[in-house]
Amino acid sequence: MTNRKAFYFFLVGTLVSLVIFLGLTWDTYRQIDVLTNTDKLDDQVVAGKRVFEGKNCNNCHTILGFGVYYAPDLTNVHKRIGPEGIKAAVLRPEDVFASSFRKMPNLGVTEQEVADLIAFLEWVSNIDNNDWPPQEADEGSMSASQRRLTGAMGLSRGAAAFKEKCMTCHSLDGVGGGMGPALDDVAAKYSAQEIESYIGDPTSVESGSGMPAQTHVSDEDRQAIAEFLTGNE
Repeated sequence: MTNRKAFYFFLVGTLVSLVIFLGLTWDTYRQIDVLTNTDKLDDQVVAGKRVFEGKNCNNCHTILGFGVYYAPDLTNVHKRIGPEGIKAAVLRPEDVFASSFRKMPNLGVTEQEVADLIAFLEWVSNIDNNDWPPQEADEGSMSASQRRLTGAMGLSRGAAAFKEKCMTCHSLDGVGGGMGPALDDVAAKYSAQEIESYIGDPTSVESGSGMPAQTHVSDEDRQAIAEFLTGNE
């Protein structure tokens, strides 16, 4: 290839790439109101964003792929642990993260600030971001049972609910979070009915439990998780 042909090849390739990039950018901006649910962007959501920025949450967490990778991504945290889970983690991090190797400082967030923050995180969790950023672990190093938990082999109802609602805090077969205890042997301690009750109201089964009530988990999901953990699914 001559220098002249190489130049034209470079020029045409650059122009085509630029046109595609501009077209995709325009298309994204055209849909931004729908993708981000701007009709739900109220004053409390805006106040929550200010709390998120004012407390420098991005210094440890990522959101929508931006931030620091020390602590878990918060893009879908509202769906994972619900408002009560967020409230407990923010107001009582020294208790919630007591068994985790990653520690979160108590930032002195007020009740109103945490309510605003929850509203912001709920709004973020409903953005149509095509499931970005990815949440999965590297499948190449997983065992067969680990792939079952992370979706590589297809999830049962209980496994899917456990992955979405529980794995941020708890682990199973080495997969999941370290905020709460591993649940590998939970069936030896509690029955399926007790686990189901524990999810909805932990203190009804274990007085003094530091786990917040998972009121965002439906009755059907609680039952499915309990059956999954006790091997009855």
